[in-house]
Amino acid sequence: MTGQAEWIAYYELTQAKAAYCRILDTRDWNSLAALMTTDVEFGMSNGDAEPAMTVGRDETLALLQSLVAGAKTVHQVHTPEIDLDDNAARVIWAVQDRAVFDSGISVTGYGHYTERWVRQAEQWKLASSRLTHLITDIHQVTA
Repeated sequence: MTGQAEWIAYYELTQAKAAYCRILDTRDWNSLAALMTTDVEFGMSNGDAEPAMTVGRDETLALLQSLVAGAKTVHQVHTPEIDLDDNAARVIWAVQDRAVFDSGISVTGYGHYTERWVRQAEQWKLASSRLTHLITDIHQVTA
């Protein structure tokens, strides 16, 4: 893939990931499901070991819902490294995510998403995502 088709794929992938972050933060679970393959894989780690991977869209959505329950979140991704192969892409995104829980605890993570996206029916869908936090800051907000 070269030229215009490659630039279009880059644009589409960055739009899909931006939508993923916004949709996750606004808790639009149906739209998030639409961005994933049915057999999507998801895992998280602190960089010390390979994460246990959750397999399946329903299982991944349930995990994500449990992780953000009782919190306001913001996910931001930057500087994608995109490797295209026709209708598949491997992408590494720098990420900063923040969760502020009703309990007053706030968690800010810094690291990378390592992902595989596939084009299905003219739309990029997330097939695999591994979130690795290299730094995690945890604070208790006091009144």
